[in-house]
Amino acid sequence: MNRSQVRIAIDGMGGDLAPSEIVKGTVASAKDYPECHLILTGPAAVLSQELANYAPAENIEIVDAPQVIEMAEEPGRALRAKPDSSIIKGIELVKDGNADAFISAGNTGATMAAALLAYGRLKGVHRPAIAIVVPNKTGRFLLLDAGATADCKPENLLQFAEMGDVYCRRILGVEKPRIALLNIGGEEEKGNTLSKETHKLLKDSHLGFVGNIEGRGMFQGEADVVVCDGFTGNIVLKVVEGFAENTFSYLKENTSKSLRAKIGGWLLKSVLLDLKKKADYEEYGGMPLLGVNGVCIISHGSSKAKAISNAINVAVKTVRTDMLNEIAAGMETHKIRSDAT
Repeated sequence: MNRSQVRIAIDGMGGDLAPSEIVKGTVASAKDYPECHLILTGPAAVLSQELANYAPAENIEIVDAPQVIEMAEEPGRALRAKPDSSIIKGIELVKDGNADAFISAGNTGATMAAALLAYGRLKGVHRPAIAIVVPNKTGRFLLLDAGATADCKPENLLQFAEMGDVYCRRILGVEKPRIALLNIGGEEEKGNTLSKETHKLLKDSHLGFVGNIEGRGMFQGEADVVVCDGFTGNIVLKVVEGFAENTFSYLKENTSKSLRAKIGGWLLKSVLLDLKKKADYEEYGGMPLLGVNGVCIISHGSSKAKAISNAINVAVKTVRTDMLNEIAAGMETHKIRSDAT
């Protein structure tokens, strides 16, 4: 395949702001990537009406998917009840070779389950992981797993580190990623059984393992990739999002209470805007589901056009760098015990 002609399927009905913001973001990307083919899945009449608000784009196609899986629906039941949903249709386009990647800001559980069922796992990978880019003092770091696999074995975390290393190098451009294990202390003997056994595996691996890292260390720039189980990672993700939202809400409210506060807010405006940009999930677009045999990008449920456009950018880069094959090659080269299933 000519890697310049990437085909991206986008869930046109996924997320709280669908279809308007999804279509808007897709139209923006159609201009940025005129050589790529963008495919919106969802009720054709609804998506056509939204697209009519913009100038025609020859590289945008609609694939009719009359059913929509709502955000609050139970994933397994929804997938069985709605085989013609925008999520399943998009996943099937990739499975059948009619698209190279799928993006959804819709029901995360349904998207993950559909991707795992349709794509299967990459050879050698035992459990999938969601990787998310998180801003910190020196730039950013990659956290995984952010919620795909809650119960993990040490071998699973070692594989997460392997996949994170590839993603960090190929997508984020870090030449020699520093890999760290999220723990309650920096000492090697700290943590629960999972942490201690994982530490041994990472220490003996080919990766650039720098040891354990505490929560505060992640934000000081002590590592490029931070590994943990999906249960812990999802809590970290929600805490970071909640703290950022509350902090900016507090600043906005209190910098307008008095003239002195307004002046202080004005003086700090550029700093606060820069911080807000770094903490904004829309800047990073979406989270790749690593370990499945197909490109699947999971976007935030509240994604606006900017986030969707950035998610398309991530998907295009992922396809063009042939990241899936590199992860598979890494798993094959550094085989991990097959009892990690």
